[in-house]
Amino acid sequence: MTESEMIEEIKRLKKEKNAIILAHNYQIPEVQEIADIVGDSLKLSQEAAKTNADIIVLSGVHFMAESVKILSPEKKVLLPVYDAGCPMADMIDVEQLREFKKRYPNIPVVCYVNSSAEVKGESDICCTSSNALKIVRSLESDKVLFIPDKNLGSYIAKQLPEKEIISWEGFCITHHRVKPEEIDTVKEKHPKALVLVHPECTPEVVEKADFVGSTSEIIQYATESENKTFVIGTEMGVLHKLRTNNPDKKFYLLSPALVCFNMKKTTLKDVYLALKNEEKEIIVEEEIRQKALKTLETMINIC
Repeated sequence: MTESEMIEEIKRLKKEKNAIILAHNYQIPEVQEIADIVGDSLKLSQEAAKTNADIIVLSGVHFMAESVKILSPEKKVLLPVYDAGCPMADMIDVEQLREFKKRYPNIPVVCYVNSSAEVKGESDICCTSSNALKIVRSLESDKVLFIPDKNLGSYIAKQLPEKEIISWEGFCITHHRVKPEEIDTVKEKHPKALVLVHPECTPEVVEKADFVGSTSEIIQYATESENKTFVIGTEMGVLHKLRTNNPDKKFYLLSPALVCFNMKKTTLKDVYLALKNEEKEIIVEEEIRQKALKTLETMINIC
């Protein structure tokens, strides 16, 4: 089967099975192109909950598919590559979180959406990279436990000096690899470019950037800006949407390290097979789902 034949077959199967395909901004271009909705993890979960589709094919990583299932328990959620995980999400499990809470009792736990359903269920409120400041600011406590990303925790702490942020020592292995010297090098090469980075980068990198934001905020900023040249400090998959939506602008990747191998595992064939065979289904135990749902809904109600 050729690629064009596969695309047509995917379209046919979507109609036949009343299915919808969601893809994260970090997916390969071919997968983004076949998707009905492309966005960040929370947007995908929320859009999935709005749809009347019976089957949702989530092209992303495991915690994202879990989030979709948490918000849409009645739908069949498929993850085309079942072992596409998130190393940062795996840096804390529910037992480690319980021990963390024992060390710092009576302090609310803010859980980054990049975490397992079990960890979400053991937390007080969830957040995304785009709403983290709003969520932490909304809490009455002057101390907050932030899990699992120490870099996002550091970014929040700098923005909200009135709060003490106690962060777990996790990180995104992709964003964490970027070196501050790479910004110096790229600014010499492209002096008119604005450097846009994700807050999952280290504090030293964030400090040198012209703009810091989530994937969706980076896309929005670059699209609305009058500037014509940008250096992008997040996973390379974002370049596809940026270049497609802004053909008159130039985009450069800040570092060759900005490739998430788990996000790049999903191919067009994987999407096709998942939809055709209705395989790689995500199941979340109801007790865990209910706990995690409360954490997500607490966030959604604030934002």
